Amino acid sequence: MSEKDVDELSGVSTTGHVWDGIRELDNPMPRWWLIVYYATVVWAVLYMFAYPAWPLIRTATTGLLGYSSRKEISTELEAAKAAKAGYTAAIASKSIDEILADEKLRTFAVAAGAAAFKVNCVQCHGSGAQGSPGYPNLNDDDWLWGGRPQDILQTITHGIRYAEDPETRAVDMPAFGSILQPQQVKQVAAFVHSLSNKADSVKPEDLAAGKTIFAENCAACHGPEGKGNHEFGAPNLTDAIWFYGSTVDAIAAQVRSPRHGVMPAWGARLGPTTVKELAAYVHSLGGGQ
Repeated sequence: MSEKDVDELSGVSTTGHVWDGIRELDNPMPRWWLIVYYATVVWAVLYMFAYPAWPLIRTATTGLLGYSSRKEISTELEAAKAAKAGYTAAIASKSIDEILADEKLRTFAVAAGAAAFKVNCVQCHGSGAQGSPGYPNLNDDDWLWGGRPQDILQTITHGIRYAEDPETRAVDMPAFGSILQPQQVKQVAAFVHSLSNKADSVKPEDLAAGKTIFAENCAACHGPEGKGNHEFGAPNLTDAIWFYGSTVDAIAAQVRSPRHGVMPAWGARLGPTTVKELAAYVHSLGGGQ
């Protein structure tokens, strides 16, 4: 039997391991560390029997305590539903104006509407409701069909040019390419362009002709000054907000063969409560009237 290697200074046996002349002492582990270690082993064994731990073919061991995270989540969800049931019922029974007049109801409706917006509306209007070419920006104060809460609710509920809803809003701009001569289309496009842009590059005679054509063909919907009309969904032509471009060529293309946007009717899909919440959220973005 080999003799133990004992360190001369400490008098403690070594493990026999040497690194660069340094010998490892064979000291026992601290008692507190051993107690903690064995306690964790006992805890692990008890936990294994008390809680779900071992996977089986189709499920897992249930544990002696019968704990289930799925059951816990279900309980929390039911509690959340019960907590908001009163608000939901109040929103269902009140008008959009009454909802916005009640601070607590408005706060709840805006929060719920924001969640519904992220699921149903961001695909067209963008995550920040800033819109994109052909889809309106809901943050500004330019509204085709009106920005009052009731107007917004009507638009969300029944949509725009949505054939499946008999109450949808549907007023189409005529294709003036079949009504006006090509030169007249260019002239009225130049005049419309001048309403919100400098017209330095446009001949004065074209502007004068375009103004006359506009008065005879366009003013009925857009107004004599081009300010638009919510009743017809006719846009304001004097601001800097354009769906399909503000150049003379882009305006001429829209006059010649207009593109008409379609918005689904969300009332039947989401129900009256959710569309009220959406209307409250959209109105809260800052551009509502």
